[in-house]
Amino acid sequence: MYKCLQVCNLTPSNGLLHPKVSLIKISANYRVGERVRLIVPRKSTELQGITDHHRTKVARNVNLERLQKNYLFPEISARELEHMEKYPDAKIISLGIGDTTQPIPDIVAHTMSDFARDLSTRKGYRGYGAEQGNKELRKAVADTLYKDVAVKDTEVFISDGSQCDISRLQLLLGSEVSIAVQDPNFPAYMDSSVIIGQSGEFQDNMSKYKNVQYMTCKPENNFFPDLSTASRTDIIFFCSPNNPTGHAASYEQLQQLVDFAKMNGSIIVYDSAYAAYITDGSPRSIYEIPGAKEVAIEISSFSKIAGFTGVRLGWTVVPEELLYSNGFPVIHDFNRIVCTCFNGASSIAQAGGLACLSSEGLKAIYSVVDYYKENANILLNTFASMGLKAYGGVNAPYVWVHFPGSRSWDVFAEILEKANLITVPGSGFGPGGEEHIRVTAFGHRESILEASTRLKSLY
Repeated sequence: MYKCLQVCNLTPSNGLLHPKVSLIKISANYRVGERVRLIVPRKSTELQGITDHHRTKVARNVNLERLQKNYLFPEISARELEHMEKYPDAKIISLGIGDTTQPIPDIVAHTMSDFARDLSTRKGYRGYGAEQGNKELRKAVADTLYKDVAVKDTEVFISDGSQCDISRLQLLLGSEVSIAVQDPNFPAYMDSSVIIGQSGEFQDNMSKYKNVQYMTCKPENNFFPDLSTASRTDIIFFCSPNNPTGHAASYEQLQQLVDFAKMNGSIIVYDSAYAAYITDGSPRSIYEIPGAKEVAIEISSFSKIAGFTGVRLGWTVVPEELLYSNGFPVIHDFNRIVCTCFNGASSIAQAGGLACLSSEGLKAIYSVVDYYKENANILLNTFASMGLKAYGGVNAPYVWVHFPGSRSWDVFAEILEKANLITVPGSGFGPGGEEHIRVTAFGHRESILEASTRLKSLY
């Protein structure tokens, strides 16, 4: 699939070819003879800037050298671009990156528009806001989304998205903590752990990092780890509904998780970004479980419930009851991290968030959520008709499809080459994702139906 320009000796520390040849990044994971994609500078001056010009005496952050290949989604985008260059007339449909496609509801967009126009007036202008977020929005999040679990508005921190908050939480936690992740898991947990220095070296023979506890979540164990055999870690990253598998943990499962964390003195970082998609009565918040406030931080987002992927707005809940081993409240340190590293979410985005949580706004955004759920049902039925095992799609906008005996990148490549469809290879979510692909229900209905037709024709 990929064209190799030239083979030379590589310098392991930086992966550069001799300056007279080309600049090429090649992962240590590629086997001899395997076709690789070469990333070549567009200008010769880019190469010269690395090889010929002055170099500082500052060493590269060793943790960044431990990252494996490219971050998953830019890698997919690069392969899509390569396919488009190869087949310029191809009509590609993306079932890959989980980006929303339906317009933001009128009530929300108009509210943001009115707020932006008011900024042009002396009376309506606003400058810096509180780093923790607009007090009115914090209260609306607490009262609307956590009304049955007694989360206080002062425990809600408004942000520019849950993925950004994952990195801020890593600053809070530091490099000395031990961590556990679901396997498969959303790549941001793992990569941020590598960058902060929690992971240790990557073990090629196992496709795992040495210091990370991988909690297997597969159909065989109902997508929930066997905690009776799990080792104790300081931090447990847990996502429900899960990205990528789409599984929503039950009350019983989450009670096990909370009890496990309390027994071991661990902190759960709980990602509930897809909670609005839950339809079977599973918990939408970790705080529905008794005792969870003593062991859990919850992050969430407006991105996938209100189409705010480009607007950027999320929140993190840090309960007052959550304490370090010395009895100091975690919320005080997170507040310091926020005040140091963040100047607050966009005031325009926060105005939109308030509109989302109004009675009219909630009705509008849940209507869009229902649209994506219908898309997911179409995809689930498509794979079922093809005789493939598919999971998720009920409580989440993702469908997790099993291709027994196949490498996930090979399945990705075949579907792209033969059907002009973008998916996500499961191995990008960890070793437990091999033999699977993730398919997103975010898309226009006509695109989902066309993708269904192409898949049925291919398989």
